Amino acid sequence: MAVFTQAPDNQFAYVVVVARRARQLMIGGRPLVENPRSRKITRVAEEELQQGLLEYEVPESLDGSDEKEGKRRK
Repeated sequence: MAVFTQAPDNQFAYVVVVARRARQLMIGGRPLVENPRSRKITRVAEEELQQGLLEYEVPESLDGSDEKEGKRRK
C-alpha cells in the first residue's frame, strides 16, 4: 500500500479520508492544527488534510480483480 499526505484527487477518497479523521476527533482525538478555523470536526479534519498533516493509505489494486474470481457463481 502507498502512503500519502496530500489530499486525494478523487472526491470519494477525499470524503472517506475526512470522514475517518472526523470520527477520530469525535471520540477524543486531538486536532493536529494549532488554531482550527472552525469548531466543527469535519471542517477541522478537512483543514488537517489540506495542510498535509494526515497520512492515509491507498490499496495498490483498486480494481479487485483477484477477489472477483473467487466470488463468481458456478
